[in-house]
Amino acid sequence: MPAIKDWLADAVRQLSKVDIASSNLDAEIILANALVQDRTYLHAHPEQIIDTPQLELANVGLNQRLNRIPIAYITGYKEFYGRDFFVNSDVLIPRPESEDIITILKEILPTTDHQLIDVGTGSGCLGITAKLEFPNLDVTLSDISDEALAVAQQNAQDLSATVKIVKSDLLNSLQTKTDIIIANLPYVDQTWQRSPETDYEPKLALFANKNGQAIIEELIIQASKLLTPNGYLIIEADPTQHASLTDFAQKNTLEFKQKLGYIVAFKQHE
Repeated sequence: MPAIKDWLADAVRQLSKVDIASSNLDAEIILANALVQDRTYLHAHPEQIIDTPQLELANVGLNQRLNRIPIAYITGYKEFYGRDFFVNSDVLIPRPESEDIITILKEILPTTDHQLIDVGTGSGCLGITAKLEFPNLDVTLSDISDEALAVAQQNAQDLSATVKIVKSDLLNSLQTKTDIIIANLPYVDQTWQRSPETDYEPKLALFANKNGQAIIEELIIQASKLLTPNGYLIIEADPTQHASLTDFAQKNTLEFKQKLGYIVAFKQHE
């Protein structure tokens, strides 16, 4: 049976051989997950022998990562805005850049109560985080995928967030006026270069036609009709799409408000 330091050294060697840049970090996460410990434990106990059940679990995780399965799908969780969210292959893995939606919310949201819809919620990371950061928000999570909504429901329960769960193709099933709409919708064009890990993520959550803008443009049209006066639409899109989407939004009663990284915020006219 290998010691912790020996398993890590061998895992890093194998991961590096298949050009995984985060080989050291990934090896530590996989082994820590198998041992049900944090990564600091590995450095504090390098000589500890790994027992058979834990070794088998670690080796399964390593083999999955060697096949480019994302580390979040191996461990079953991804941190977002300081909280751990359950994820599986039914939902897109939360990205750090999406946290800027919460940053913009903090800049624009008055202290009074508001309604917020998280469209294409996936794991629920955006809407649930919004609810936990702004307890007075009335938050609805919507998605077209039953499987994604099940994941969002589990995260809401695990994180004690009181939110509504609605199955909807964009805003089609939502008729009540709302103050804020947030969304990280598919915006990747099939021809774009991307990492092998994205092959394991749901295509429904990744790809869109029209240079990746088709679904966002559809949401803009719907949002312009559902937002209250001075309401906000905050979306994630590739920075190369921002100018085109801003022009499209302005033709649909939404004026550009601000952007931050991948995130663009629009405001409904009064």
